[in-house]
Amino acid sequence: MSDSYIKPEGTLSLQTIAMPADTNWSGDVFGGWIVSQMDLAGAIHAERFSKGRCATISINQMTFLVPVKVGDVISCYTKILKVGNTSIQMQIEVWDSHDSSREAKRVTEGVFTFVAVDVNGNKRIIPEEVKQKFLDAQHV
Repeated sequence: MSDSYIKPEGTLSLQTIAMPADTNWSGDVFGGWIVSQMDLAGAIHAERFSKGRCATISINQMTFLVPVKVGDVISCYTKILKVGNTSIQMQIEVWDSHDSSREAKRVTEGVFTFVAVDVNGNKRIIPEEVKQKFLDAQHV
């Protein structure tokens, strides 16, 4: 993650609008709400990728860059960084893409790790063909 790019990286996994109920005492959108949107976006991508249920096990390298205001449309972009036997590490970026009248801006970014789980909540192996497809795409 760096400031060297000016466009979102990854797959658009979730888009929503910030509402008045999502604000903190200062009138800005509460950071926890933004993190929850990132978690939802990451879970959507992880579950589609791993062909089953996933759970968040860690969030790190979280950086808030600019505040989000009520009415801003936020877009969550997800990019898989690493795939293990049961886990997926993912970069998640949030961009304010309110409308075409102004340049989109990166709001925050973080690295989330998800673990694939079965119906009982126990770790499950990510299918080998899914992992291989990811590895093949890395060498293109």
